[in-house]
Amino acid sequence: MDLTYSPPRRRGLPTPQIVAYAILTLGALAMVTPFIWMVATSFKSPGEILQPRFLPEDPTGDNYTQVLTRTLFPQWYLNSLVAAAISTASVGFFDSLTGYVFSKFEFPGKRIAFILVLATLMVPTEMLVIPWYVMAQQTSLVDTTLGIVFPGLITATGVFLMRQAFKSVPDELLDAARIDGMNEFGIFSTVAWPLVMPSVAAICIFNFLGNWNAYIWPLIVTSKRATMTLPIGLAFFSSEAGSAWNLIMAGATLSTVPLLTVFVFLQRQIIQGVALTGMKS
Repeated sequence: MDLTYSPPRRRGLPTPQIVAYAILTLGALAMVTPFIWMVATSFKSPGEILQPRFLPEDPTGDNYTQVLTRTLFPQWYLNSLVAAAISTASVGFFDSLTGYVFSKFEFPGKRIAFILVLATLMVPTEMLVIPWYVMAQQTSLVDTTLGIVFPGLITATGVFLMRQAFKSVPDELLDAARIDGMNEFGIFSTVAWPLVMPSVAAICIFNFLGNWNAYIWPLIVTSKRATMTLPIGLAFFSSEAGSAWNLIMAGATLSTVPLLTVFVFLQRQIIQGVALTGMKS
């Protein structure tokens, strides 16, 4: 009797899985390569731009110094941060509050009101910019931070996602808080809201990213250089810089820092929030 131990044979990956990984790897490289080229170009001197070399031979930070000192880039950066922060805070609160009302309260016309909220998603932004601009002009909001952010202070998408999230909160828990004498806003803010924080984080993250990259409306509502947001300022700077790609790439690289920070540190909240908001209809 042969008692020799033979270790189990390790099975390799199935061929379809190998092909899928290969395709995904190629797709990832295709997406990452332009970004790496942008960062590498931002450290090149003007003489290296047209040379057939991917990485800079003699990296320099002078491009960043010129962008930060010779343009209004710091002001554009601040404008974008303030606008995105105000919009994100507003969306996180008002979308949650509205979604809570649609999820946990019964009132006449509730279904119709919710359908009307969702119907606004079918209206293209291009059709709304004219009434938005007329409203901003009549209320003296042109070239102001409030004028940039007011169309996005509450979003239909966020209301829908928060309604779905609040459906997972047990009604018995809210009824117990009412029996204890807590008012409705207290129940929302201290009992229900903390239970759906992953969903709140998800809509806040998506809203911040969307406002940081917003272009059409800020372009229309701002005319002064000092009130422009970063995407608009970069567009004007690119047209003025001409072929100074090293400076353009330096500005573009700086503009991606907040986006990368959000993705690196908050990707878990994004995935968890999206998963939770789609569990119950």
